[in-house]
Amino acid sequence: MSDRIVIVGAGQGGFAVAAKLRALKDERPITLIGAEAVPPYQRPPLSKKYLLGEMAFDRLLFRPETWYGENDVNLLLERFVERIDRDARQVVMQDGSTLPYGTLVLATGAAPRRLPEDLGGDLDGVFVMRDKHDADRLAKAMKPGARLLVVGGGYVGLEAAAVARKFEVEVTVIEMADRILKRVAAAETSEIMRAIHRDHGVDIRENTGLIHLEGEDGHVRRAVLSGGETLEIDMVVVGIGVTPNDQLAKEAGLAVGNGIVVDAFGRTSDPDIFAVGDCVEQPYRGARIRLESVPNAVDQGEAIAAVIAGSDKTYQPEPWFWSDQYDVKLQIAGYNGGYDRVVVREGAREGSKSVWYFKGDTLLAVDAINDARAYVCAKKMLSAGINPSVDVISDPATDLKALANP
Repeated sequence: MSDRIVIVGAGQGGFAVAAKLRALKDERPITLIGAEAVPPYQRPPLSKKYLLGEMAFDRLLFRPETWYGENDVNLLLERFVERIDRDARQVVMQDGSTLPYGTLVLATGAAPRRLPEDLGGDLDGVFVMRDKHDADRLAKAMKPGARLLVVGGGYVGLEAAAVARKFEVEVTVIEMADRILKRVAAAETSEIMRAIHRDHGVDIRENTGLIHLEGEDGHVRRAVLSGGETLEIDMVVVGIGVTPNDQLAKEAGLAVGNGIVVDAFGRTSDPDIFAVGDCVEQPYRGARIRLESVPNAVDQGEAIAAVIAGSDKTYQPEPWFWSDQYDVKLQIAGYNGGYDRVVVREGAREGSKSVWYFKGDTLLAVDAINDARAYVCAKKMLSAGINPSVDVISDPATDLKALANP
């Protein structure tokens, strides 16, 4: 029986598993399978510094390509796993070849939702933002004076809008809901971020959907909106969320919900198969959630590697996220699902604020806008289980640092 560790997916989570196993001196053979033609790399800078031309691609690589050979990690690029044969304990590749495993890790990530073809989603000039190929295509289209329509007012859409304005592109953002960021943030955070984008010349239209796109010679030229207006445009960025890549697991008979179902050790319903990152539905504070974040992929990947290497320690997510837009750094600590009260605090610096989420008397999360102190203090409180009262947080005289370090 093979003792090989096979990792399907060479993104942040898959790489974290491989690197941590080697850091833990696990000497079993590792095969890391990636669909792209380049070694594993950081994705967040793709839509920011890389797209702007401020960071070369080689600076995004997790490790130089030589690292894989030096650490006995067999890196297979431009390869796809077609199916998992659990009975034979092997994966079947797209060319029909097989690879046996003792332990299998699924790090298959998530795929951006695309506009359907009948809405014009197949026209040239319609982009999603997920990998290097997407960023390279979008960079070529970003020219001063070009007209961009962003479909979706979530973080991906707003980050695309911010970068486009640096290219002096004219930007319109449409959001079907009554406010941007509705799925992920309170109205107070939406209001702050809306004002920032409008100050930078972005036309934000809420309660507005897309009827369809129109093209000429195969390239997008117009967008018909739900209010009946037609916009003349040169390109579209679609930011309407992602779906977990769980089909491989589903076809193998593994438990799947909102992603591949795992326990607190990262194990799927098959004890020899683990899953990590954006493709995973995992336990969190008595509920089950899917976390789309780089920090979760790294932390969970390292925790899974430790379990594979012999640890019996569970993974306890401590969610945190960030978003860079213009000169604004939005840092998020915790997970705000189920909040029923919100407090907004002014920060020490001009324009800095923090939005605190509570469910009853329990602190759930904080959005910090250019307010690193609030973010760090909130992260400490959440990690330590400290629950300051709403009244205490509402008091501008409250010393957050003292609360976080009792």
